[in-house]
Amino acid sequence: MSDLANPIFYDEDKAREWLEARIWPNGIVCPHCGVLEQATLMKGKSHRPGLYQCNACRKPFTVTVGTLYERSHIPLNKWLMATHLLMASKKGMSSLQLHRMLGVTKKTAWFMAHRIRESLRDTKKTPLGGPNKVVEVDETYIGGKEGNKHKWKRQDGMQGGKGKEPVVSLVERDGRVRSHHVARVDGENLGPILKEQIDKTTYIMSDDSPVYQGITDGFSGHGTVNHSIEEYVRGGFWYTNTVEGYFSIFKRGIIGTYHHVSPEHLKRYLCEFDFRYNEREKLGVDDAARMAKSIPGIVGKRLTYRRTCGAVEGPPAAQG
Repeated sequence: MSDLANPIFYDEDKAREWLEARIWPNGIVCPHCGVLEQATLMKGKSHRPGLYQCNACRKPFTVTVGTLYERSHIPLNKWLMATHLLMASKKGMSSLQLHRMLGVTKKTAWFMAHRIRESLRDTKKTPLGGPNKVVEVDETYIGGKEGNKHKWKRQDGMQGGKGKEPVVSLVERDGRVRSHHVARVDGENLGPILKEQIDKTTYIMSDDSPVYQGITDGFSGHGTVNHSIEEYVRGGFWYTNTVEGYFSIFKRGIIGTYHHVSPEHLKRYLCEFDFRYNEREKLGVDDAARMAKSIPGIVGKRLTYRRTCGAVEGPPAAQG
C-alpha cells in the first residue's frame, strides 16, 4: 500500500487513533495532572469523538491538548497528511503546494507548515561527535546578493549589507547535523556553539578560515583543507564534503521550493532540513518512519499565529 493511501490521511477517526497510539504509547496520560491510565472515554451523543475525562482531576481532554494541534479547527487527518508531505519531500514543500493538496487556505497552509517545523525543533541537544568521531564545521549564506556576503550589521544597529543571512552547520560524518542562524561568522559567535554542541573528544574538521583558529582548542584535534587553492580532499580523511553536501540540499530547497525565507523564520526552516537529514534513508529511516518520529515533538509546544507573525496580519506573499 502506498503511504498516501493510508486511511489516517482521509479518516479523522483513524487519524486520532493513530495519534493516540504515538502520543500515549504506554497508556492514556492526562495532560492536566499527568496521571496515567485514569481516564474515561466520554461516549455521550453531545461529546465530540476522542474526548476523555480524567478520574483524578476531573478535567476533560483529547489527545491534542498540550500539543501544537491544540485548539486547531483543522481535521487531524489533514495535519497528518501535511506532516507526511513535509517529511517525504527531501527539499521541502511550499505552503502553496500544501494549500492545493490539502484543500485549505494559503494562510492556513503557511501556518500549518510553521507549526510542523516547530515540532521538529531539537530540545535534547545531546552533544555531537565523541571518541574517534569527526564533526565537520562550515558556514554558508542564505538569500541576498553574493556581493553582500561579508557585509554585516554595524554595532550601532544599522544594516551594513542586505539579504545575506549566515548559517553555520555542524555535521557528524555518518551521523547528525545541527544548524544555527548566527548574527555574524566570527569566533565570538561560533566559539560558544562549538563548545556547547560538540563533545570535547571529537576531531573537528573545517576549511582554512581563520575563524576556527583558537575556538577549536580543547577538542581532540583540528584538521583543515585549503579551499582557496582548490584543495578539497587530502589523504582521504581531511575534507568538509559532508557538510557541503548538506548545504547543497538546504540551498536547493530554499532556492527551488521556498524561494525566499525571512530572517525571523530561518531557524524553523533549519529545523526542518536538520530533522530530515538526521532521519534520512541512509540511516534506515523511510518516509513513514520519519513522519512517526516527528510526532512526539508536538507535545509540550505551542505556536500561536500571533507568535508566528507578530504584528503581521498574514504570511508574506513571497514565502513558500
